[in-house]
Amino acid sequence: MDLKGKKIGFGLTGSHCTYEAVFPQMEKLVELGAELVPVVSYTFKDTDSKFGKADDHMARVREITGRDPITSIVDAEPLGPVEPLDIMVLAPLTGNSMSRLANAITDGPVLMATKATIRNGNPIVIGVSTNDALGLNGVNLMRLMSTKLIYFVPFGQDDPIKKPNSMVSDMTLIPETVKNALEYKQIQPVVIERNK
Repeated sequence: MDLKGKKIGFGLTGSHCTYEAVFPQMEKLVELGAELVPVVSYTFKDTDSKFGKADDHMARVREITGRDPITSIVDAEPLGPVEPLDIMVLAPLTGNSMSRLANAITDGPVLMATKATIRNGNPIVIGVSTNDALGLNGVNLMRLMSTKLIYFVPFGQDDPIKKPNSMVSDMTLIPETVKNALEYKQIQPVVIERNK
């Protein structure tokens, strides 16, 4: 699947430790000819952490995509009827946002853009990053895995000894997952052993 000319929504939520794994994959999608439409959560936009300042992350997204990130529900809603996307990528998607998506709660720009894309019958790609995938959030993960139009970047336990419930996608597989999802196929295997 050629990504040239594809309009890809790219939603980033608050898994601060995962941004440095995701930004190079955004760059790769642009190099492959895709147009990225960035959409960020309130946490991404406003939260400084030991992994960097929110303003610096916002600037990086602008630099990669050449666009100001969408930061409100109102600005994300037109991605359904007015500026439809070919596909929406959510990476990193936190357990918090995953639980909202699985339960049809649209309380932020990333989830609004996702809902708008699903409404148009177009695929969603999830790059999960959550400390609770094998805990209480497991039910939400499984609900999304069995939902039409939703595809996962292969994921595995990132630290089975210290964080046995935690699972994170191998973000280097975002481009390949996107190519498969555009053909309505789940890249396999979806559950992988992650290298440390």
